[in-house]
Amino acid sequence: MFDLKDKKIWVAGERGMVGRAIIRRLANEGCTIVSPDTRIDLRDQAATFAWMAANPVDLVFLAAAKVGGIAANNDRPGEFLYDNLMIETNVIEGARRTGVAKLVFLGSSCIFPKMAAQPMAESALLTGPLEPTNQWYAIAKIAGLKLCEAYRRQYGCDFISAQPTNLYGPFDNFDLESSHVLPALMRKAHEAKLAGADILSVWGSGTPLREFLHVDDLADALVFLARSYSDDEFVNIGTGDEVSIADLAHLVANAVGFRGRSRSMPPAPTGRRASWSIRRS
Repeated sequence: MFDLKDKKIWVAGERGMVGRAIIRRLANEGCTIVSPDTRIDLRDQAATFAWMAANPVDLVFLAAAKVGGIAANNDRPGEFLYDNLMIETNVIEGARRTGVAKLVFLGSSCIFPKMAAQPMAESALLTGPLEPTNQWYAIAKIAGLKLCEAYRRQYGCDFISAQPTNLYGPFDNFDLESSHVLPALMRKAHEAKLAGADILSVWGSGTPLREFLHVDDLADALVFLARSYSDDEFVNIGTGDEVSIADLAHLVANAVGFRGRSRSMPPAPTGRRASWSIRRS
């Protein structure tokens, strides 16, 4: 057991959706949150090491990452690979150098093979090719998982990894160019309602199944793991319930008051985004 009471904790990525949720969850744990007074570029090794050396902590939640939806991952592969590799390696190595007692690293659901058996177990990692559109981000996250595992084996660091499913919640990213599917649908449906539009367009066939988890539930799980888990293998975090993108779009449309029906479009050729629509009844 790793008691959080009276511990100094740094939530790397504290301004993001996940980081904010972790800080909310820690409010009643009797711990001290340590945060930089000014934003640190975690890609900068010297700056990261210097801050961590000057501000020693007992526990790090590594939630900092460059994130985005399918379009952003596909269009800026170099940024997603380089930036995430630098962020995670600098923080993990900095934690080792400064004697951090425990570190919790967050992976991403895209680390699993494109054709992994459902439901995806931890053992599915590295058993097949990745989804091409976000493989760059996935490779960086896999490297982070393996770095924590390697540091446990070589240095005896109590560094663990958690693998959340698709997340949503307060302070999500609603930019249509870089957001994930749920916040994108929320914004599209809301704007369609305000505009009195007849159609809500959605990428894809609508048939893929996805699992979603509220970020506050993730924060609960991460605090539980920080307190009670210590092993090489990363841990999947999810609900076990799936919903199709089509059904999700209808749920969001109904929630914001945009009433409509779905219309599937013919499959698009490889390399193009297929599309379908919700029409106002």
